[in-house]
Amino acid sequence: MRIISGEYKGRPINYVKNDKTRPLKDSVRENIFNIVHHSKLIDIRIENSNILDLYSGIGSFGIECLSRGAKKVTFVERNEQAIKVLKENLNNLSVIKQTKIFENDIDFILKNKITEKYNIFFLDPPFSDFNFIQNLELIKKNNYFEINNLIIIHREKKCEDNFQGCLEIISTKEYGRSKIIFGKFN
Repeated sequence: MRIISGEYKGRPINYVKNDKTRPLKDSVRENIFNIVHHSKLIDIRIENSNILDLYSGIGSFGIECLSRGAKKVTFVERNEQAIKVLKENLNNLSVIKQTKIFENDIDFILKNKITEKYNIFFLDPPFSDFNFIQNLELIKKNNYFEINNLIIIHREKKCEDNFQGCLEIISTKEYGRSKIIFGKFN
């Protein structure tokens, strides 16, 4: 794995080799950033954004955002192996000062630790997890988002998620087994 673009382009990203984590493939990540950068449907930029990376794993999405000029990335992950590798990746790039890491369950973090608003949200839950919609509802209920916001969700292509009343879907793209959903809070 590598960083695709920006200040740290080409630098390696360490990852966990186990069956509990599923790193976002470079090609899918690259497509996500191309859509964010070039789509006329999306009116937000990575530069100077405050980003919340839920189910962050090793942090490949958030790290790519930092490389592309994000102001700050907050990572939320509970898998100990993934957190260890995430911290290694951030230290290797010397970007730890631009980050915050919450090592706990997402529900707990959203109910007790979040004190700021975010422009961009990235959710990459396990494909079998459908509780992430409750996380989105909690973010919306507690108004953790800026008026100009973007939600990016990585799901399995077969998943039938119901976002009605939670967020407005802007676009959905499929890449192999993956489905990327772009949306926003109103």
